[in-house]
Amino acid sequence: MAAAAPPPPPTPAPEAPIDVPRGSTPMGYPLFSRIRLAHPTDVPHIHKLIHQMSVFERLADQCSATEASLASTLFTSPPFKSFTVFVLEVSSAPFPNDAHSSNQFYYPTIKTLNLDLPIDDPESHVFRSNGGDATVAGFVLFFPNYSTFLAKPGFYVEDLFVRECYRRKGMGKMLLSAVAKQAVKMGFGRVEWVVLDWNVNAIKFYEEMGAKIMQEWRICRLTGDALQAYHDA
Repeated sequence: MAAAAPPPPPTPAPEAPIDVPRGSTPMGYPLFSRIRLAHPTDVPHIHKLIHQMSVFERLADQCSATEASLASTLFTSPPFKSFTVFVLEVSSAPFPNDAHSSNQFYYPTIKTLNLDLPIDDPESHVFRSNGGDATVAGFVLFFPNYSTFLAKPGFYVEDLFVRECYRRKGMGKMLLSAVAKQAVKMGFGRVEWVVLDWNVNAIKFYEEMGAKIMQEWRICRLTGDALQAYHDA
C-alpha cells in the first residue's frame, strides 16, 4: 500500500501593512532645500526676515530698514562685488529648473533633508516664494572686505538668519557653508562675522564649523549723530 502524501506546508501569515503617514516615505519626511542668489522680488521677504532677526537679537528698536531702502541699496552691483544675499528656500517637492537654475553668477545649492516629522510653518503663506510652492526659510547677507596681512580679499557676513521653525536642522550651516565655498572658489583669504556674546548656541555652532572666536577684538562703530558730527570736519 502506498504511503500517504505529506501534508502541504502551512501558508505563511500575511504581513501586517506598514502604516506610512501621508506625505512621508519609509525614510521620513523629505524636505527639499535650495540656496540661491536673491532677486529684487525677494525684498519683501528679506525685510520680514531682518525684522524677525532684530526681534530675536533684542535689537528691534534699532531696526529702521524698509522695503524701499533695501530695494534701493542691495542690488546696485553684480553679485560678490558688493552686497550679496543668498536666500534659503524649502519645499515639499523637488525644485524645478527655472531662471535661478541658469543664473550666470551662481548655480543654486540643492539638498534634500529627511526629517522625522513634518515642519509646522505657521507663516508659510507669508513667506511663499514668488508665487511658487517654495517657502523662504532664511537668508545670509555678505560683502567683500580686505585683509592687509593676507593681501587677499575676503567676505564679511553681516547677517545670517534662519526662521525659528526651521532651526536645528542644519540650515544655518548650509548658508554659512555656501558663503565659505564661494570664498574658496574666488581665492579669498577668509570669511568673518560677529556674534552676540550671550548667544552661546551660535558661538558653539560657529566653533563646531571651525571658526575661531576672536576674544581679544572689540567692535568700534560710528553711527547716528556721532557719524553726522563729521559732516563738516
